[in-house]
Amino acid sequence: SSLEEQVLLPGVKGLPLIAPLRQGAIGVQGWNVLHGDTSYPVAVLKTSALRHNLEWMRDFCARHGVRIAPHGKTTMCPQLFGAQLANGAWGITLANAVQVRVAHRFGVRRVLVANQLVARSDVRMVLQLLHEDPGFECVVLADSLAGVARLAEEVDTHPLVRTLPVLVELGLSGKRAGCRTPEEALTVARAIERAPGLVLAGFEGYEGLLVSDDPDADLRAVSSFVARLCALVREADDEGLFGAREILVTAGGSSYFDLVARGFQELHGLSLPLVPVLRSGCYLTSDHGMYQRHIEALDAREGTAKGEGLRAALEIWSVVQSRPEPGLAILTMGKRDASHDAGLPLPLWHHRPGPGAAHALPDGCEIVKMNDQHAYLRLPEGAVRDMLAVGDLVGCGISHPCTTFDRWPLLLAVDDDYAVRFALNTFF
Repeated sequence: SSLEEQVLLPGVKGLPLIAPLRQGAIGVQGWNVLHGDTSYPVAVLKTSALRHNLEWMRDFCARHGVRIAPHGKTTMCPQLFGAQLANGAWGITLANAVQVRVAHRFGVRRVLVANQLVARSDVRMVLQLLHEDPGFECVVLADSLAGVARLAEEVDTHPLVRTLPVLVELGLSGKRAGCRTPEEALTVARAIERAPGLVLAGFEGYEGLLVSDDPDADLRAVSSFVARLCALVREADDEGLFGAREILVTAGGSSYFDLVARGFQELHGLSLPLVPVLRSGCYLTSDHGMYQRHIEALDAREGTAKGEGLRAALEIWSVVQSRPEPGLAILTMGKRDASHDAGLPLPLWHHRPGPGAAHALPDGCEIVKMNDQHAYLRLPEGAVRDMLAVGDLVGCGISHPCTTFDRWPLLLAVDDDYAVRFALNTFF
């Protein structure tokens, strides 16, 4: 509600403001992206796809007996956090202390920091929040004895009403953080169990680092990694290292979370109740590139009917600003507007501003390059070269939503006719 009441000033990216406007009034302006009513480029989220994906993941979790704490760093959008929590999310996963403060400010009551808090200032920021709000829950990670010692030192200096729950991270050789062997992970777990003020809550891993160009090898590697993670849980339980009321085990990025869910189903017969948590963040918006390919494979493994899986919700619309060559159109969007780390945007639609539906661009249209503020849309031979004129609109899908959201402090939620319904804010 605080975001709806804030006043937006002229200059907000994507909005055609010439005077201040209360954010909550955006939906009654009568704007439509296809009519040319917004500024361009503009980032939009299709509400029908968002609703579908929220329901799809809720049903998936119920079917597999797992919970989800979606990675909030994907969107850093309080309104979307609220929608995910309202659809059964166990909590929100975050990457650092600043993101924790943002989530708490907008009402998130449980967070999982899927990263090591090492800087004293960051640890203290989180501990201060736990002091101010004893009902707030925050689970953190450790992957070394040094990391455990730093957490324990700060908790000893700033005692909490409750012990701080810590997960041990199991990593992968040559990849980012995490214990490299199960033996190292158990050593860290024992240190947490002995540390005053800390409690071993469970184990964590991220199988997404195993994604490669060989899907069959990925399936084997992910299944093996999840099995090692589950074996760690059993060994720690046999040693009586867990000090909370339940055992938390978490993994599951946006590519192979079905394999993680199945792997967690093998964990039974423990001394405490198990809480298996997935952390996919990109499921909510999906995309038209990298994740679409992975989700199609997931649908095949799940037996999901075509069209019933996760749907792409995020698009970037821009204007043809130049037709300098017959086979080239220059668009008013670039690296400052759309992700390009996992593939360039995919041109989907074209429309001459005004009433009517957008038309699909034919095969062969491809964005081949982007500058900061320009995209190079290569056009194949044929009628499409005569279709696109300066001033026409082009709608693009993206690959990897994470690095598109952080380019937009405000996105517009639209219906299937691209009528603007409300705004969504990000906090990067």
